[in-house]
Amino acid sequence: MKSTLKRLDTVHQQLTTTISAVDAPLLVKRPSENEWSVAQVVEHLCLVEGAVTKYLKSKLDQPPVKVSFLKKLLPMRIVSLRMKRLQAPKIVEPATDLPPVAELLEKYDHLRSQTKELCVQAGQKRLSQICMKHPFFGDMDGAAAVSMVAFHEQRHLKQIREILKKLNTN
Repeated sequence: MKSTLKRLDTVHQQLTTTISAVDAPLLVKRPSENEWSVAQVVEHLCLVEGAVTKYLKSKLDQPPVKVSFLKKLLPMRIVSLRMKRLQAPKIVEPATDLPPVAELLEKYDHLRSQTKELCVQAGQKRLSQICMKHPFFGDMDGAAAVSMVAFHEQRHLKQIREILKKLNTN
């Protein structure tokens, strides 16, 4: 769990640093009609992390569940790869009308604090006894789901850098 928490902190800091170096009006600009703005990517990250954390918290009071051994072999690192564009499920699609970027970043920081608090309080052993269904990967245990959040964030940090490059910044 220590390496997962470190990864969560590292990528969160990288993303926050990248975004804070850009003027707010540029963060809400979409490179094209079918692409998200940086602010929409941050909103998406908030929706995903919030949903994962809420789900895991809701399952802590329930009896432990086993996730198949084969499912535990799926490396969460593949989430960070951007070889294939995936369509986000409707529930985690960002809105087009977002709050100010500063508010979004505050929400982003708050959600990360909640995720880390959950990890510390529940611990890896308990989280690994929770089964969560991922829309693309199927069943995964709760510890893997938290790891997936970090790699998902890495994936979208790459996307944010691509967006900023398209908008001719950096």
